[in-house]
Amino acid sequence: MAVVRRIVVDVLKPHSPPLVEFTERISETEGVESTHARLIEFDREVQNIEVTVEGSDVDYDAVEETVEEIGASIHSIDEVVCGDLPSTRPRTTRTE
Repeated sequence: MAVVRRIVVDVLKPHSPPLVEFTERISETEGVESTHARLIEFDREVQNIEVTVEGSDVDYDAVEETVEEIGASIHSIDEVVCGDLPSTRPRTTRTE
């Protein structure tokens, strides 16, 4: 089975913890190498945020568990990237 490299999720979270702390906590999840969180909507009681999680082998269940431990919930999975990373070696061109 291909490994998961990136997941983008829509999350509904309370105002506490603040967005910086929330993002740091997600980043500490096993398999996560970087986390990007962007505020989509803000109201009196909750924040709707888009969270992008990247790593060499992201465990979605672990990410979801961390989100729920913080008191937030995942509304949808908006993007998933799986498989090997493209080669960084330059392509050779064949000349006739």
